[in-house]
Amino acid sequence: MSASIHFISQYGYIAIFALFALSGLGIPVPDEALLTFVGYLTSISMMNFLLADIICFIGALSAMVINYTLGKKIGKPFLLTHGKWIKLTPSKLKRVENWFDKYGPWTIVIANFIPGVRRLTSYFSGVSGMNLSKYILFAAIGSFLWCLLFNIIGYYIGVLPF
Repeated sequence: MSASIHFISQYGYIAIFALFALSGLGIPVPDEALLTFVGYLTSISMMNFLLADIICFIGALSAMVINYTLGKKIGKPFLLTHGKWIKLTPSKLKRVENWFDKYGPWTIVIANFIPGVRRLTSYFSGVSGMNLSKYILFAAIGSFLWCLLFNIIGYYIGVLPF
């Protein structure tokens, strides 16, 4: 975490984008803590709240679209071949696809608030063949709400007297 904080203080908005894009691709970055820290930085006028929130959102959404694309292009063949190692049989994979057909859009929105699950829903949205436009719409809604919530929390941590 301290390396991430140093990176943000050194490179600002570019660091925010990079950290959220990399974190969405599986690099272990404490997303919620970083979002909260970014919100805190806005409360002490080191960053602009709106700009920081937009940059967080674009970084997170970029990674989600890349994960979706990986799932769409190579996910299903890969899981059909190697899924047995994680006990994901073809019938279980079909159940996941059916789940995404029925509940996928709202699963994507809600999963943004569940660490770890956020990334999996991106892959499985692609694997299940969800329409890209539909995916981007609901991923954007979820990412925007997620970024906004934690940035607001960080902002109020900075302005509330303790």
